[in-house]
Amino acid sequence: MVGISIRTDLLKQLVSVCVFGTLLMTATLFSNSAFSANSDTPIIEAIPPNTQMPHGDEIEISDPNKDIIIDETDDTIEHNTDDDVLLKNTNKPLASPKVHSDLSTLPFPTRKMRELILEVANSGDIEKFRPFIGTGNDMTMLSLGGFEGDPIEFLKSISGDPQGHELLAIIAELLESDFVLIDEGTEREVYVWPYFYAYSLEKLTPQQRVKLFKLLTYGDYQEMESFGAYIFYRIGITPKGRWRFFVAGD
Repeated sequence: MVGISIRTDLLKQLVSVCVFGTLLMTATLFSNSAFSANSDTPIIEAIPPNTQMPHGDEIEISDPNKDIIIDETDDTIEHNTDDDVLLKNTNKPLASPKVHSDLSTLPFPTRKMRELILEVANSGDIEKFRPFIGTGNDMTMLSLGGFEGDPIEFLKSISGDPQGHELLAIIAELLESDFVLIDEGTEREVYVWPYFYAYSLEKLTPQQRVKLFKLLTYGDYQEMESFGAYIFYRIGITPKGRWRFFVAGD
């Protein structure tokens, strides 16, 4: 368990932001104002060397022992205009998803990207995330509300310490937890850690609550209960190895 007091403060801030956002949205609707999320979804693609990117087809991995590389020039990446729906949780009851713990069931690109992210998290050097986060329109989403400036400096700024070590520990804990596949069979298909993001807090078993408390304190859990959903950090990686997001909040 890392940064207990800092995490509790963060959860309180997230709940406050979510409540404020709901009130603001209500006021906006009454004033007939319109708001739309940026359609350029920041994502990143991880593919094996010399792999041809087919349009509309899945990548076929001919040699799973080869390391994947980051292709920042691939023009087959389609930006997802519905990521605001995917990333934002709600307090509506959720159907219980199928929870996965066997990493061997992951597609090879997804499993490899998870390993790369986890390796950086355990290295203690947050700067090593830079090539995996990317730049411009292909950058991994790090904030639902957006941010200005350097992505690594932004990650350091939301960590409890100036080096970003607390945030690295959180990322490592998330990726060591069980995961879930969201929007299976659609263009928005993505694997998410931890699975609590897509799971109703009311339906957690005692064993599942123990796993949740490996990531959060009971005080954090109470804050989330008041909101009605898991709103702490989550990580999303697509079947093709795109690190789509690392965000918190609603």
